[in-house]
Amino acid sequence: MSAQEKILIADDDMLLVSLLEHKLRQKGYDVVSVYDGQSTLDQVATFIPDLLILDGMMPHLDGFQVLRELKADDRWATIPVFMLTARRMENDVVEGLSLGAADYLVKPFSPDELVARIARALNSGDAKGNGRAAAV
Repeated sequence: MSAQEKILIADDDMLLVSLLEHKLRQKGYDVVSVYDGQSTLDQVATFIPDLLILDGMMPHLDGFQVLRELKADDRWATIPVFMLTARRMENDVVEGLSLGAADYLVKPFSPDELVARIARALNSGDAKGNGRAAAV
């Protein structure tokens, strides 16, 4: 892992967020969390994450709306977004991936599998040219 990679967690389930924060910080990631869609967009602009974990169903803006807005903005379009949601229907998965999600995991999920997928994405170069570079 390079100099402390930054992960933004956007989910309205505070217990789940706490678990993910703990797991990711144990692996050395810099983690910030938000609990609704609008706060996600606001935080992306200030924190500029290397990767975003995004719930599909949140207050104010759902994760799919957030994903649409991020991918439409050149400053943030290259940030890898992992959808983590209870929306498990095939059309939901296809929609998330079609909108540009780098990965789509359905709740309940394995936190260790998520951490492994994140490490793979960040180490494989999928996050190269992320929002941090685009914002400069």
